[in-house]
Amino acid sequence: MNRATQAKPRFRLLDGLRIFAALAVVLYHFTARENPYWGRPVVDVFPDFAPVAAFGALGVQLFFIISGFVILMSATGRSIGDYVASRAGRLLPGYWAGVLLTGGLLLVVWPEGADISITQVLANLTMLQTPLGVQHVDGVYWTLWVELKFYVLIGVFMMLGITKLRILTVSILWPVVAAIAEAAENNLLSEILMPDYAPLFAGGMLLFVLLENRRNFVCWFGILINVALAAQQTQTGQFRRMEEITGLSFPSVACWIVVAGCFAVVAAATLTRLSRLSWAGLSFAGALTYPLYLIHEYFGWWIIHLIQDALPPGITLFLATSVCFGLAWAIWKYIETPLGPLIRRNVSSGISSLAPRQAASLSAGGDESNRDG
Repeated sequence: MNRATQAKPRFRLLDGLRIFAALAVVLYHFTARENPYWGRPVVDVFPDFAPVAAFGALGVQLFFIISGFVILMSATGRSIGDYVASRAGRLLPGYWAGVLLTGGLLLVVWPEGADISITQVLANLTMLQTPLGVQHVDGVYWTLWVELKFYVLIGVFMMLGITKLRILTVSILWPVVAAIAEAAENNLLSEILMPDYAPLFAGGMLLFVLLENRRNFVCWFGILINVALAAQQTQTGQFRRMEEITGLSFPSVACWIVVAGCFAVVAAATLTRLSRLSWAGLSFAGALTYPLYLIHEYFGWWIIHLIQDALPPGITLFLATSVCFGLAWAIWKYIETPLGPLIRRNVSSGISSLAPRQAASLSAGGDESNRDG
């Protein structure tokens, strides 16, 4: 691809959208999702705000669209080793911190918050608890398994060779094949292809292709297909689960509007003049997104549990959210910032050091075989 040899731009508004999506999820968990930590039904605590905050559950859809765009951009022009190293350095430090801090909170400080075990925490550190059949230490980790499978699919795509035409083909066929696999009750193929989320990732990938040709009709047509598929899959899946968890109900068209809006704001942030926005503060906010998402749920509920009897709900919500932002900043500053580059360098050098030796070994083996022949 032409952009492979160019410096990759920084779409700062995407960082702003990421922190917006994370905050939407936080508010959903604290003010709309039913939980016992307020001492009474959440909809009674926030009767006017809960119906709005409930849509924060769909912040995940916005995350996945952004991932489709950003991860594909990150993969172009890179070796598979650099790509793996980049993902490891980005994901692991914050995730390990989140698992250990949440595990420590629930095992030592607040065991009544949730019933977990030390072995469960250890299994969660692998990030492979879902295929291992182990429960998440924190329910929000489910999205990481979805993201991880997408990263693997992009890695396979890299090995096959990424071109704009192949991106277009994959982005249209992948969600359709995934939907067919689900309809045919092919569990293995459905697990790999992720029918509920494939159109979100695929739509983000097509937005990346449009960077060089914003008027490409076929790409826009593919995006429209993915918007429709994503809205329908979300409506029958996560949107219904959101209604069950909150005890609220909404018209189906609301789901379609929110999902289409997620695609629209990502398109605006990348394909219009808004892409030139250069406010560095957005990048700082974006850096807090991942640790905030990982750490907020139980720590926020713990703070709410401690102070909700003594303070008004609004102040309690503000303090709980502030504590979560403070923890996110500490994880970014003292864990992700030093460990991320270290992991990235070591993974990259470890992979690259194997390639020459492997090639030499294969060559030596071939020479020996020829002599024997």
